[in-house]
Amino acid sequence: MPVYKKHYIPLESNPDIFTDLAHELGVSRNLHFQDVLSIDDPDLLALIPRPVLALILIFPTSESYEALKAQEDASVAQYKGYGDNEDVIWFKQTIHNACGLYGVLHSVTNGPARDSIEPDTPLASLLRQCIPLRQSERADALEASHEVEEAHRKAAMQGQSSVPEDAAAEVDYHYICFVKSGGRLFELDGDRKGPIDRGSLVADEDVLGESSMQIIREFIRREHGQNLNFSLMALVQD
Repeated sequence: MPVYKKHYIPLESNPDIFTDLAHELGVSRNLHFQDVLSIDDPDLLALIPRPVLALILIFPTSESYEALKAQEDASVAQYKGYGDNEDVIWFKQTIHNACGLYGVLHSVTNGPARDSIEPDTPLASLLRQCIPLRQSERADALEASHEVEEAHRKAAMQGQSSVPEDAAAEVDYHYICFVKSGGRLFELDGDRKGPIDRGSLVADEDVLGESSMQIIREFIRREHGQNLNFSLMALVQD
């Protein structure tokens, strides 16, 4: 179990809250998150504007997931990438209960969404500072950003869910992100050892295509029907 120096109130799984946070950080208002209501029904999938720029998957942190994570990470070295040549921007999670924030950051700082970050905003400043930094320094810079912390605090106070009194309390769900970069699908989770390359995508396939859906179905299948508290949000352009 990691030892955290900073704790945030967790975000509610609500696309309006995630959109407000992204806009507060400096993402153009022509981008927004919306719920993906089905990963199999063509009619419901047709409601999502394409291309989808990123996905955020919300899922239970079950024993089966923790076992898979330990198995996959056992043979992987800690990611050490930094600088302009990274395939993706990745932030190691060092803030407790902030996986929603990391999901937003990974969504909007990678792929075409990065072009929608407006200048002279907290996110533009954070990126300029963080891109040249090694991972531990990058994590420290994010922890030290008062603008990001305040934006997250405001977002966490929204929504219908009860807000935990103790930010250090454990929650039983987690947020991860999927993005397309350089023609490949990446899973971005600040709790892992680094970005996870999940394979190539065909030229016109976005992150709501069949490659991503197979991975998400596998997350669900591993629970054997015991825990179906999954939801999915897409980052799209108006």
